[in-house]
Amino acid sequence: MTTLSDAGVIDDLHRRGLIAQSTDEEALRAHLAEGPIAFYCGVDPTAPSLHVGHLVQYMVMRALQRAGHQPVVLVGGATGLIGDPRPTAERQLNDPEVVAGWVASIRRQVAPLLELPAEADGLKGPIYVDNLDWTGPLSAIDFLRDIGKHFRVSQMLAKEAVSARLNSEAGISYTEFSYQILQANDYRELHRRHGVTLQTGGSDQWGNLTAGIDLVRRTSGARVHALSTPLVTKSDGTKFGKTEGGAVWLDPSLTSPYAFFQFWLNADDADARSWLPLYSERPAEEVEALIAESIERPAARTAQRALAEELTRLVHGEEQLRQAEAAGRALFGRDDLAALDAATLGAALQEAGSVTVGEEVPTVAQLLQQTGLVGSLSEARRTVKEGGAYLNNERVTDGEVVPGDGAWLPGGWLVLRRGKRAVAGVRRGA
Repeated sequence: MTTLSDAGVIDDLHRRGLIAQSTDEEALRAHLAEGPIAFYCGVDPTAPSLHVGHLVQYMVMRALQRAGHQPVVLVGGATGLIGDPRPTAERQLNDPEVVAGWVASIRRQVAPLLELPAEADGLKGPIYVDNLDWTGPLSAIDFLRDIGKHFRVSQMLAKEAVSARLNSEAGISYTEFSYQILQANDYRELHRRHGVTLQTGGSDQWGNLTAGIDLVRRTSGARVHALSTPLVTKSDGTKFGKTEGGAVWLDPSLTSPYAFFQFWLNADDADARSWLPLYSERPAEEVEALIAESIERPAARTAQRALAEELTRLVHGEEQLRQAEAAGRALFGRDDLAALDAATLGAALQEAGSVTVGEEVPTVAQLLQQTGLVGSLSEARRTVKEGGAYLNNERVTDGEVVPGDGAWLPGGWLVLRRGKRAVAGVRRGA
């Protein structure tokens, strides 16, 4: 982790394209230069896991942390019970017990992103907070008298998500309408409790961020700051962090480290080049060199590989990165399948596509057809005859052979391959 200077962190965030908006930037620069500050970013537990779209916030937090500032991580056990208004429809309200479980799960996911190695001398580890601690005991009367009186309805109505809902058939409930007051109060409480003077968040949160600044000023007279990150998009207009299988989660039980690695590795060239400065903590000249190489030799996928390696290491650790890389090589005959653990092999084959067979195992030719690697049995036999069929990376010479007990890999898997690139898995059922 490269250490940044107080003076250089804003310049570095601009270079990487991580600042969309900020309050008075010159004042913020001066504030950061005065000495270490406390800053925070909040996330609501609306699912059991964060997804890759959240990572951009933690890249900002890591940069500020490397400049010597104190990160405060808020996982919203209170605001997660309500949900920030969406433009189209009311959010589903989840049970408090469910949300509490998600808070704990997300806190565990954040830990490797911000908790520091022993050699990070002088840098500050994260402080974890839950806004349920101060929102839960707040009575309705205190909420209205002490906090609500500082908000003007005309300003609250101007928020984009609120105005969109007001003009829709769905309308908006008072529950969701009040969300921005609760988030603003988080800033007020963290300023009081931990001396927080900077909040970061996505550009879609700008109205909530500035509401917090205004509430701190009205209640304490203090001047505090905010900056937002841009909305990360794909070049084809589809939503960032989504695949055909759904969201790309940070929780390895929802998105395996192999699938996480492959998401970045399979990114479009234009996307990888635009994402690399946002997500890579490499020196500027190294990022520029990787982008230049990606343009000159796109087939090498240097930008994609850099993202896949760096972010898999960050989120899942060195060993899971090693397994994910080894799985990619092994599936296509460039490494030993036996070196993979059962979880990684299974995740890789489920990502590639797989079928399950019963006690009566079909022939290799039938398996080639059932997995979709070929369209018919005659095509399967022709592929075998031409030397293009592989079972566990060994060339198949007889398509009528039934894989024996010794062929099954850990977890009860077979790896079938047609040619160099088409791979599928076969799993033995109960």
